[in-house]
Amino acid sequence: MTTNTTSIKLLNTTEAANQLGLKKNTLEIWRWRGCGPAYKKIGNSVRYSESDLLDYIESQTRNSTSGHAI
Repeated sequence: MTTNTTSIKLLNTTEAANQLGLKKNTLEIWRWRGCGPAYKKIGNSVRYSESDLLDYIESQTRNSTSGHAI
């Protein structure tokens, strides 16, 4: 058996929403719509990894408020 020394921090929906400055309900709606940050389903539990939240935040970077670049 191999021991992994890297700890994976998984957050529940409330914790993830707090990290993003959102309401828990927003993440629940996004999951239902198929958008928002990636998540993991472990048994009946939904969990978000910190790295997935960071990836999602980075993917939301914009340079303009318009829908398309000039």
